[in-house]
Amino acid sequence: MALAGRLFRTKPTELIVAEGGHGEGGELRRTMSLWQLTLFSVGATLGTGIFVILGQAVPKAGPAVVVAFALAAITALFSALSYAELAGTIPVSGSSYSYAYATLGELVAWICGWCLMLEYAVSVAAVAVGWGEYLNSFLNSLFGFTLPDAITRSPGQDGGVVNLTAIVIVALATWLLLYGASESATANAFFVLIKIAVLLFFCVVTFTAFRAGNLSPFAPLGVAGITAAASQVFFSYIGFDAASTAGEEAKNPKRDLPLAIILSLAIVTVVYVLVALAAVGAMPWTDFDPQNTEASLSYVANLAVGATWPGLIVSFGAVIAIASVVLTVIYGQTRILFAMSRDGLIPRIFQRVNPRRQVPVANTLIVFAFISVLAGLVPLGQLAEATSIGTLFAFAIVNVGVLVLRYRSPELPRSFRTPLFPATPVLGAILCVVVMAGLAGVTWLAFGLWMLVGLICYFLYGYGHSRLNAEVR
Repeated sequence: MALAGRLFRTKPTELIVAEGGHGEGGELRRTMSLWQLTLFSVGATLGTGIFVILGQAVPKAGPAVVVAFALAAITALFSALSYAELAGTIPVSGSSYSYAYATLGELVAWICGWCLMLEYAVSVAAVAVGWGEYLNSFLNSLFGFTLPDAITRSPGQDGGVVNLTAIVIVALATWLLLYGASESATANAFFVLIKIAVLLFFCVVTFTAFRAGNLSPFAPLGVAGITAAASQVFFSYIGFDAASTAGEEAKNPKRDLPLAIILSLAIVTVVYVLVALAAVGAMPWTDFDPQNTEASLSYVANLAVGATWPGLIVSFGAVIAIASVVLTVIYGQTRILFAMSRDGLIPRIFQRVNPRRQVPVANTLIVFAFISVLAGLVPLGQLAEATSIGTLFAFAIVNVGVLVLRYRSPELPRSFRTPLFPATPVLGAILCVVVMAGLAGVTWLAFGLWMLVGLICYFLYGYGHSRLNAEVR
C-alpha cells in the first residue's frame, strides 16, 4: 500500500467499538451512570471561566453580555450535536481522536490526538496554577493570611520558587483517579453540585440588588461588541465533550453519552446566562474593570449586600470549581492516551490496566508527573491560550467526521442523529474555523510549532508502530 494510503487508512468502526474497554492486562469497568457522565462534562466546563471571563466580557458588550453567552452557546451547540452523534455511534474513550480514525484516517487522527494532548495537559496545568491564587484569596478573606509566594507561584514570577499548591491539587486529583473511575465520578458530582450551588447563591444575592436601569442602554457597543464578547466567552463552553472520553466506562454508552453531552451544555448555558444577568443587573456595566477580573463575581456579590461574606462564599466556589476541572480533564487526558496506545501510536505502557483497580495506573502516574512539572515549574503564560485553537480544531474534525460517516456508512446503528443534517455539522465546522481565524497570531505560531513537533513524533514512532499499518505490512 502506498504511503498516502497508509497515512489516511481508516480504522473500521466495528473494530474500534469491539476493542472498547480492553487494555493490556485488564479491562476498564463500566460503572458510570447518565447522571455521573453529565456532571463529568459540567465539571470540565463550569470552571474558572465564569469566575473570571465575565469581568472581561462585560466591558465589550455591556448588559448584552447575556446575549453573548447565549450566542456562544448556540455556536458550541452545533459541535455538541455532532459529538453526540459520534459518541452514540462510536462509544469509546478516544473521543474525537477515535472519531477521526474511523472517518478521516490515521494521520488526521494522530493530529487530532496531538491537539488534545495540548488542550488537556497545558490547560489543566494552567488551571492548577491559578488554584493557588484563588486559595490565597479565600484564606485571606476567611483567616487574614496567605500562603507565601515561594510556593504559590512558578519560577520567573515575583517571589516564585515552585508552585507547590498547583502540584498538590494535581496530586489530589490523581489520587482520586487511581482509586477508581466510579469513585472519581462520585467525587466530581459532589464538587459540581457545590459550585452550581455557589453560583446560584450568587444569583440570589445579586438579584436582591437588581436595578432595571442598569440594563439600559442594553447594547451600548452594538452588534460588534456582542460578537466580540461571544468569541471571548465561547471558550467558557469548552469541556462539554468530556463525557465522550468515558465511553468505555459508561454503563449504557450508546444511550447515555449523547444525552450527557447535550444535557451538560444546557445546564452550563442556563447557569452562565443567569449569572451574567444577575451581575449586570446588580452593578452598572461601566463599573466592571477589565484589568481586575479575577474576583469580579466576589466584588459584585459584596457590593450587592454591602458586606464581605458573600464574596467569601463565591471565592470558595472558585476553589472547588478548579478542583473539579483538574479532576475531569486529567481523566480525559488519560483515556485518550489509553486509546492511542491501544492503536500503537504511543508506547504500550499507556494502555496497561491494573487488574485490581481496573484503571490505567501507569498512564495516570505519567500524566501526573508531566502536568506537575508544567504546573509547578513552568510559567505557562500565553501557551495556555494556545490550547483553545487545538480544541477548535478537534471540534471541526468531529463535525467533518459526522458528514463523512453518514456518507460512507449510512447503515451504522446510531442512537442519536444530528438534527437538520447536513446543515448542522457544516455550520459547526464553519463556526469553528471562524473563531479560530479570530485568534491572535502568537496563538497560531504556537499551534504551528506544536503541530510540527507532533508530525515528527508520528513519523519517528507512531507510523512504524501503528497496529493498523502493521496489519497491512
